[in-house]
Amino acid sequence: MRPKTHSSLRLLLICIFIAFLLLFVLRSRLLSSNERSRLPTSTCSSPKCNKIPSSIAKSLIHYSTSSITPQQTLKEISVTSKILDNKSPCNFLVFGLGHDSLMWHTLNYGGRTIFLEEDKAWIQQINKRFPMLESYHVTYDSKVNQANVLIEAGKGPECTTIADPRYSMCQLALKGLPSEIYDTKWDLIMVDAPTGYYEDAPGRMTAIYTAGMMARNREEGETHVFVHDVNRDIEDKFSKEFLCDGYMKKQVGRLRHFTIPSHKSNLGMPFCP
Repeated sequence: MRPKTHSSLRLLLICIFIAFLLLFVLRSRLLSSNERSRLPTSTCSSPKCNKIPSSIAKSLIHYSTSSITPQQTLKEISVTSKILDNKSPCNFLVFGLGHDSLMWHTLNYGGRTIFLEEDKAWIQQINKRFPMLESYHVTYDSKVNQANVLIEAGKGPECTTIADPRYSMCQLALKGLPSEIYDTKWDLIMVDAPTGYYEDAPGRMTAIYTAGMMARNREEGETHVFVHDVNRDIEDKFSKEFLCDGYMKKQVGRLRHFTIPSHKSNLGMPFCP
């Protein structure tokens, strides 16, 4: 999820973070006296307790001084940030690691945000700059030029049966991820990687399918799944096929937002509504 340069967006992104910071401060100060009285007696009384958390401060400084901004537009970012505003702190899985990763990490303040990236050298580069980000290397075996074969294979019963992706017989299931990725109940999943823009590059087919299966395989509740670059053929077709038109909430620019309910508690549910 390497970013493109959009210097004109920098000021708008700063405004997002300033608004987030103001919301954070206001919510803290608007606690009633009764609510404050219920806080643990060990609540910090140091002046440091009233300071902006260091992770948020670092994020604000980074985006206010960097000429590199996320490749998503302000309107696209706003779709996910609104869900995070309601859900955070939560569990947020992102396929892709880039300069926008610090933003997602900060917007999910207090939650757990994990990034999956195909380029080991890129992981090392980002981790040197932002060691607070939690990221893992992932290997994609499928290529963009295999998309047509895989979308047909994905229609078979081994791919539409609800199961833990690591044990699935489906060709589209990602099986080599760290165990905690499969064991965590994800509230949000963003698919903005792998590369996917030339024939021999790793495609997003397996990432999109696995995101949808993780959502369906959770014990209960629902998962918000976002797919970026739906102007491209693979992202368009695979998100419609495996995340389903019936679960799509909206599309803004090149970003689609799906809300997928658990199927595990009702295995009789059709794969798509």
